[in-house]
Amino acid sequence: MAKDRTKKIRTRLGERVINLDSTVYFPRGLIGLEDKRDFVLLSVREGESPFLLLQCVTDPGLGLLVADPYSFIESYDVKLENPDRKTLKIENVRQLAILVTVTIPPNKPEETTLNLQGPIVINTQARIGLQVPQSEAGYPTHFRPVQR
Repeated sequence: MAKDRTKKIRTRLGERVINLDSTVYFPRGLIGLEDKRDFVLLSVREGESPFLLLQCVTDPGLGLLVADPYSFIESYDVKLENPDRKTLKIENVRQLAILVTVTIPPNKPEETTLNLQGPIVINTQARIGLQVPQSEAGYPTHFRPVQR
């Protein structure tokens, strides 16, 4: 008999059932959250949206709004050094998903910003993620997006 690999958690989006087989492991955690390692990506709403919730599996109170940066800035380029490539177990660039954290000030959605300096890179096949600072690239931490 197959073991049930789901878990019910309460998130900012309400109660969700998550598939534990879709967990993304962050070996170094995220910046400022180094002790949080297991996350899942949840849709924010039905249909197509560049926004997702990066939900911590072990701390249901922790969920980060993230977005596909290419929905807002086509020329965004993330540099990965060899140690990061090894950690991510990259064999092919098509395995990668790039996400950035989103900040929406309370009651001011028009002031939404994307952190282009600290992208989250995920190997979607190996289910391994890293936050890879891009300080040399000159990207801002508070980029005001305009959806294309």
